Amino acid sequence: MILPTAAASARVERTRWPNGLVICTQHVPGVRSVALGAWVRAASLHETPELMGVSHMLEHLVFKGTARRSAKALALALESLGGSLDAYTTREYTAFQARVLDRDLGVAADVLHDVLFAPLLRDEDLALERGVILEEIAMVEDTPDDLVFELHDRLLWGAHPYGYPILGTRETVGAIPGEALRARHAALYHPGNIVIAAAGNLTHEGVLAALRNAGWADVPAGDARPMAVPPVEPAAPARKRVIRKMAQTHVVIGSTTIPLGSPDRPAYSIVNALLGGGMSSRLFQRVREDLGLAYAVYSYQSLHPEVGVHGVYVGTAPATAAKATQAIRDELERLVQEGIPEDELALGRQQFVGQYLLSLESVSARMYRAASLELYDEPDRTVDEVIARIEAVTPADALRVAQAWFAPDRQTTLTLGPRS
Repeated sequence: MILPTAAASARVERTRWPNGLVICTQHVPGVRSVALGAWVRAASLHETPELMGVSHMLEHLVFKGTARRSAKALALALESLGGSLDAYTTREYTAFQARVLDRDLGVAADVLHDVLFAPLLRDEDLALERGVILEEIAMVEDTPDDLVFELHDRLLWGAHPYGYPILGTRETVGAIPGEALRARHAALYHPGNIVIAAAGNLTHEGVLAALRNAGWADVPAGDARPMAVPPVEPAAPARKRVIRKMAQTHVVIGSTTIPLGSPDRPAYSIVNALLGGGMSSRLFQRVREDLGLAYAVYSYQSLHPEVGVHGVYVGTAPATAAKATQAIRDELERLVQEGIPEDELALGRQQFVGQYLLSLESVSARMYRAASLELYDEPDRTVDEVIARIEAVTPADALRVAQAWFAPDRQTTLTLGPRS
């Protein structure tokens, strides 16, 4: 039996200020660092077709200078201390994260405040950053094993925002005006729409004090009503081939799956991992080791509050693409028909427990977990509770999940590559 340490058992502390800001923290003893992040509840899921990519563009533009700091000064503020500052945009939120020594928590809180609430958002900076994002889009277009996922999302979701490219398109990025960015910032970048999370060598009161000193408590509350999201209506299962001259053929076979809060999440995650989560997985052993059809083959999952997406990726020679695709579909069918025997499932449970416990050693992972409790309304389970849920998964659970979500005839297939 694995015994959790005191560090692993620490609970997340939570405070909501009058201006709507939610702060979640977790103390991690034995480290000298702190991870501090801010999650803005605005992302590609909340965009319109003509403003596709505006969330990601705003994420870029806030780093181009503030009322107190130039773009270079923002970069130096934490890098000069040995720390880091970065950001990314997802379907549900835009995240800004700092990693610093514990003594520099106040600096990180001040820099994040500056970036989120005092960016200049100048038209001249937009003109330059527009070019940077167009180059970012070009990188995706030139990277087939990235592009195939974007194309699969569009095929799976149709016109729903879940199918929008987070970067936007060349057309939308080229046309988004500065007024739209400034309006979006004014409407959405306020405390009532932000979650703060921190983990590391800290106390909850110490984080609150650092945020107060940086001015977070003084920012007025905004409209905290959840942004509207269109009803989820994925397209019917389909197959599509996109012809492009390249050395390999890239295939994604996937569909919708459980939402983030599903009680089947432990069983589903174990099944998905055993199917294609590593070198010992069924797909790796069959497609790569037994048949020699691919270097890269794996399953993936991306779970959202309303719905999830999962699938299988394979990159293979054009001449063997059909054979590799059929081998994957055969493995999906075997999973649905036979499920997973107890001996294999026991290894999956063991793997999942080990991965979970190892993740607790990262302060950044702890920070994200603390944020997810608020972002996704997840319960703050103890380590023992999480392990118990994993250990409770039975072969009957695995079979039920497999039959509900992994059947070959409910998958959408996108093939990207040259003419065969």
